[in-house]
Amino acid sequence: VNTVVVWHWMTDRDAALQQLSAKYKEQTGKDVKFQLYAPSDVYQQKVRVGAQTNSLPDVYGILGDARDLASFVEAGHVENLTTALGEGAGSWKESFYEEALNTSRFTATNVYNVPAGIYGIPIDVTTIPFIYNKKLFAKAGLNPDVPPATWDQFLEAGKKLKAAGVTGFTSGWAESWLIFSLATDLAFNLMGEEKVMSTFRGETPYTDPQWVEVLGAFKKMKEAGFMDPSLVTLGNKSAEQAFSSERSGITFNGSWAVNVYAGMNPTLEYAPMRPPALNPANPSPVWGGAGSVFLVNGKSERRDASVEFLKWLSQKEQAGFLAAETKNLPAVKDVGGNVSPILAQFAALMKDSIHPNRFSVGEDPKVQEVFNKGIQSILIGEKTPEQVAAETKKAKDKLLSKLAK
Repeated sequence: VNTVVVWHWMTDRDAALQQLSAKYKEQTGKDVKFQLYAPSDVYQQKVRVGAQTNSLPDVYGILGDARDLASFVEAGHVENLTTALGEGAGSWKESFYEEALNTSRFTATNVYNVPAGIYGIPIDVTTIPFIYNKKLFAKAGLNPDVPPATWDQFLEAGKKLKAAGVTGFTSGWAESWLIFSLATDLAFNLMGEEKVMSTFRGETPYTDPQWVEVLGAFKKMKEAGFMDPSLVTLGNKSAEQAFSSERSGITFNGSWAVNVYAGMNPTLEYAPMRPPALNPANPSPVWGGAGSVFLVNGKSERRDASVEFLKWLSQKEQAGFLAAETKNLPAVKDVGGNVSPILAQFAALMKDSIHPNRFSVGEDPKVQEVFNKGIQSILIGEKTPEQVAAETKKAKDKLLSKLAK
């Protein structure tokens, strides 16, 4: 009766989580039971049914965006953890990267009208930067310790890599969300957050010169002639293979790649870098946020015991163990010796990171699709940046006039 039950979907972490639950029992005498449901679509279905039938466990996670989380909060399925997290020096809250907590935070003015607060405890974080091969950089006459910081330097580096006999850039850009991730990085860097949000609200048009410049960056890349010829038809797995087998010098991928590359090529020498800037005077952000988040069931009779366990789970010792065992970035700051130098580099990119879950307003998926497909067309030389800007504006206008009715 007093066992805290946790549902999760993380096949790669199940063994480590089971070890931690045994350790918790040993230290406290209390039972916690992890139950794995995988793959993720099976897990999602399980959680949906659990919500409909009020049979969710004490602790679980939902794989979705802010809108999904808000609907669970409204239905009473998620405990507001703001009070438990506390404030200020020495608080539980202080131990996390703020950006990680913000992934499941609703502000007082949130568009979903749910009570303000933090609703989830992040277990790990993910960042999505550029990644470059140090050995291939040296071979191409580039400095392996100083990656390109501007878009023009990136174009030059790509050409040198190609001259050295590899492709300058590969990524899984058949998966259009990766394109959207980089395009928003570049837009934030060039025009700042407020103007990007004003575009998503429908106030600034996509035909604005700065949006055309963002689209133009992809055209310059195409014209420089160094990218993987099948860039827009590659799935991310294939791109990971191309990069780990050293057929390409630079890629754009998430921190989960550390685990993937270790499996594919343990001797690969690489490092993450921020996206090359269009405006070097502004920060160059990456997408970063909580990877996996645990929620406490608002209807559970074991809410206090669940919070107590999550507090223990996010102490440095346990967080460090999870990071070391699973090669995921800890959501807890300063874990120290347990984290490999390469993971620490990926984790440092959480500073200044951005994430759609934290945007004050999101872009409609239909508009995103026109924009992302447009960038794919630019990369294969079928459309100009101006054409794609006009088509995206048209899709946005159509949506806005529908909403106005």
